[in-house]
Amino acid sequence: MPLTLDRPADRVLARPRRRALAAAAAVLALLAVAAASVLGLRNPAPRPVGAPADVFSAGRAYQQVQAVATRPHVAGSEAGDQVRERLTGALRALGLETAVQDAVAPEAGQTTGVGGAMLGHVRNVVARLPGTNPSGRVFLVAHYDSVQTGPGANDDAAGVSTVLEVARALAAGPRPRNDVVFVLTDAEEACLCGASAFAGEAPLAAGGGVVLNLEARGSRGPAIMFETSRRNARLIDVYGAAAPHPVGTSFAVEVYRLLPNDTDFTAFDQHGFVGLNSAYIDGAAVYHTPLDTPASMDRSSLQAHGDNALGLTRAFGRTDLTRLRAGGDATYFPVPGLLVRYPGGLTWPLAGLALLAVLALAVLVRRTGRASWPRLAAGFGLGLLPIVLAPVAAQLLWLGITAIRPGYAELLDPYEPRWYRLAVLALAAAVLLTWYALLRRRLGPAALAVGGLGWLAVLGVVLAAVTPGGSYLAALPALAGAVGGLVALAVRRDGPWAVLAPTVAAAVAVLVLLPAVVLLFPALGMAQGGVAALFAVLLGLAALPVLELVFPAAGGQLGMAALRARRAAVAPALAAALATVAFAGAGLAVDRFDAAHPVPTHLMYALDAGTGQARWLSRETDPQPWTAPYVPGPAVSLAGDFPGLGDARLRTGPAPAAALPAPTLTVLADTRDGDRRALRLRLTPQRSGVRLLSLHVDGAATVRAATVAGRDVPVDERNTAAGPWSWGMIFQAPPPGGVEVDLTLSTSGPVRLRAMDGSDGLSGLPGFRPRPPTVGIVGSHTSELLAVARTYTL
Repeated sequence: MPLTLDRPADRVLARPRRRALAAAAAVLALLAVAAASVLGLRNPAPRPVGAPADVFSAGRAYQQVQAVATRPHVAGSEAGDQVRERLTGALRALGLETAVQDAVAPEAGQTTGVGGAMLGHVRNVVARLPGTNPSGRVFLVAHYDSVQTGPGANDDAAGVSTVLEVARALAAGPRPRNDVVFVLTDAEEACLCGASAFAGEAPLAAGGGVVLNLEARGSRGPAIMFETSRRNARLIDVYGAAAPHPVGTSFAVEVYRLLPNDTDFTAFDQHGFVGLNSAYIDGAAVYHTPLDTPASMDRSSLQAHGDNALGLTRAFGRTDLTRLRAGGDATYFPVPGLLVRYPGGLTWPLAGLALLAVLALAVLVRRTGRASWPRLAAGFGLGLLPIVLAPVAAQLLWLGITAIRPGYAELLDPYEPRWYRLAVLALAAAVLLTWYALLRRRLGPAALAVGGLGWLAVLGVVLAAVTPGGSYLAALPALAGAVGGLVALAVRRDGPWAVLAPTVAAAVAVLVLLPAVVLLFPALGMAQGGVAALFAVLLGLAALPVLELVFPAAGGQLGMAALRARRAAVAPALAAALATVAFAGAGLAVDRFDAAHPVPTHLMYALDAGTGQARWLSRETDPQPWTAPYVPGPAVSLAGDFPGLGDARLRTGPAPAAALPAPTLTVLADTRDGDRRALRLRLTPQRSGVRLLSLHVDGAATVRAATVAGRDVPVDERNTAAGPWSWGMIFQAPPPGGVEVDLTLSTSGPVRLRAMDGSDGLSGLPGFRPRPPTVGIVGSHTSELLAVARTYTL
């Protein structure tokens, strides 16, 4: 560790020429490692339609994307029916046993919907390729429905086309040992009900198995394996060995487990399956919008998705599936060309070893006279400054950018986020370099380097306790840095190991942390760019010993020489600050809202058919110019009038009442026994294109039992409705003939029920002005929703 230039007696690389050569070699080596690390996340070139039959071809899969994603095809719609028929025919044409599972199912896990219990009518497409000697079943899963606002080319026609292409490749080759079941689920976007129906009720799902779920939340980027079932060590072994493009981190899995986000994988996980969940997630500006078209798709992402899916299906197809749950969770992360993985049981030993190694380095630094204990303590204490300031500065930068370009507030990420990401990295570098330049002469480089490694070691311990799969991000760089420092202090100060040891240690930090920084940007979006800035600063702290090679020696200089050294030390910080401004400016110049990249807006229409009152609604907190005239009023909760919309606060404005009928509520049976009352009702939509129905019971009555479309629905606190309603349910993809509901209530008087239906599309409503080309629709399950409600008293 060439930490050295605290005293005139220090002679580490004293000659300027040798120091310059050492610095150049170290920096070039780290840049090469960084380039290899980033390039290791690149996707392969897409294979053409004429590729060999036994490989995955993005060209062939893309033809399926074009056929599926011609228009929005929500669950229960005519377009959805046409997509399902096409997929069923394609699987049968491969000679596979194919059927359609028609069922009513609850939301995965029977969790609370936006206004009560969520159910849906689903029709899953299921095909099986029998194995030669099965030890279990492999399930390849994707959902074929889209959101109401877009054709869903990436989400999830990409997954559907991958399933079809993998099925074609497997059917054309030798049979696997294990059964392979291809599951194309319905109503994932609405409620995960298709996956819930299959995992919980389908005969082929009995006994569980290993599931590979395919998703997309964007239009480009590497295919990331971001979620696993518990006790994933053997799953990760198979993934690391069989996936041609393994990109995944145990940190992402730990974080995802803490988030409320769900996919079809949730339903399989809750029903005891093991498995992996993968998606590409960059280019998220098109997610759930009309721009999610085949033209938006990066076919290299589709190729990576498919290569991994085919490789994993073949690997699990020959694996003894009864042994996949053995062991605990693994720690893993990508390096160029492979996936590093080790048992999770090593998390605490490595974190503890890193902490001890940094303490040993501090002792050696003190004994060799490079820094006193007070300086070491100050270096550690002040090392917290860049760790805190860089994320805060990144968040403030984004607040400033969104003040200039308010439309970003409604996007997961800008259309072209690269310049903004570079701005965040430059800002993190500016904070770190300024901190280093200001404290370097006062405390010495040794104290600052040890302090930085100390924080990495502490974070390694904290993460081991909170998110064990993420501890490696801090513990491994801390351990490598401490070992590098110990080696550098144990050898000749002007020998090659004094440069090589800290350079190798910094290279370890680059390999561990840089992929995390790169992947965090699309995973969290620019609105949380501070998280990427945090890890960028951690990487910089781990590289401080190499950074010292670049700075001029100033420890014993006086007069103009010292001034020149000080100015040279500040120059990198100033350059990074200027780069921040330049990159942010380039982002604003390049990423403009126009017809190809419209500003996102959110608008809904809600009509009370009983009173004739109608309202425009928007979730935009600071409405765009196009939206603002519709919703001049304040944000309010509509849980009382439209409980099916939940209790979110929405901007409102008066709207002309359209001549639209509410769903009818027909009493099929009504029996009373004291304060007990049993109602059998039929809730029927009266408009075409209705994709959801809701029914809510007034809080004056207590619901004791409920059955919807023949399924028992819990009435505990999980399904308590919003506002003044005691219980509610939302039914997705209702049949035209409506839904039968049985309720057992405790009540002493009449019962008020609120019925609502929802369809999509605002065109033709009185007072609606079509969006101009530069105004788009925000990705949301409620964009363009048209809700009609009515209260019935029985």
